[in-house]
Amino acid sequence: MRKHSYAIVALVAVIWLALAASGCSKGNADPRAEAPPPAVVEHEDNANLFRVDHPDQYPVVAAGESDEAPELNVTGSVSPDISRNVPVISLASGRVVEIKARLGDTVTKGQLLLRVQSADISQAFSDYRQAMADETLAKAQLERSELLYQHGAIALNDLQVAQDTEDKAKVTVETTLDHLKVLGADIKNPSALVDVYAPVSGVITDQEVTVAAGTQGLSSPNAFTISDLSQVWILCDVYENDLPFVRLGEYADIHLNAYPNEHLRGRIGNIGPILDPNIRTAKVRLEVPNPGMLRLGMFATATFYGPRKEVHATVPASAVLHLHDRDWVYSPAGDGQFHRVEVTGGKMLAGNVQELLTGLKPGDKVVANALDLQSTVEQ
Repeated sequence: MRKHSYAIVALVAVIWLALAASGCSKGNADPRAEAPPPAVVEHEDNANLFRVDHPDQYPVVAAGESDEAPELNVTGSVSPDISRNVPVISLASGRVVEIKARLGDTVTKGQLLLRVQSADISQAFSDYRQAMADETLAKAQLERSELLYQHGAIALNDLQVAQDTEDKAKVTVETTLDHLKVLGADIKNPSALVDVYAPVSGVITDQEVTVAAGTQGLSSPNAFTISDLSQVWILCDVYENDLPFVRLGEYADIHLNAYPNEHLRGRIGNIGPILDPNIRTAKVRLEVPNPGMLRLGMFATATFYGPRKEVHATVPASAVLHLHDRDWVYSPAGDGQFHRVEVTGGKMLAGNVQELLTGLKPGDKVVANALDLQSTVEQ
């Protein structure tokens, strides 16, 4: 019994010592030793610098060289040469009774275009006939006065009066005849109808009359407008920053949207002296001989060239990556890294090669296929 009591006391003592040791060790613990390790942040100095695992999978090529004058491409439209626009008018007021041509027709000089029934023509013929009758009478009186004066039957004063009457009658005849010609009447065929003919050859680009319409001479709009389209204008808008590309008297290459395989050249005939205040552009006029294919309102692209040649880098078209509305190329930076470089793309050259205006120099190394490397970087 006494042995059993000693065993219980010994067990209680051992438990008490264990608890005391546990409390002492807990009080001496270091909280920092139990904290997680600090996070390690890797800083990238350049956001356009990328590292790949197998850089040898992306072949690189050297940028070539292009030595050409810089180009400026602007859009324009075909317009008629204003100096070659000829209006067709009728000086006789009246009613249009017949029209022989319509808008868009090609006409020749002297071709009948329309007929006008005019009271002005009737009055003009009446005045002309009366003038002719008065002149005939005045001539007969002058001849009689000359005969009487030779026989001393009349005084010199009477002869001079007869001569003056005859001279005035001739003036009246000439004036009424000119009036008929101005109105467009045919002297040999007296009629209330006046024919209006084409003053030049060309294309009717405007029509302001119809059958049974009225015309008031010069106070009415032009009946027709005939344009000579053998020479036309191409009007372009050029921004003020690009005006150094445009010089009077020089030529520009012209490409038509409707005929992409045709090549034309136009001379710069005028540069607008006033800029558009809203878009800051100047009107540039190209004078172009019309080979027959140009139609008014056609869209065209004009290419102007800079005064001096410039050296630019050239790379395969596949080396240029279009991303976020910008052009980029990948250049090897060593140690499995590639540097993404922003460039400014130029025109396409033969052999699927693209010219780069800025961002790269001839001889620089670039990745031949930028899209493959971009796909790896995004992963």
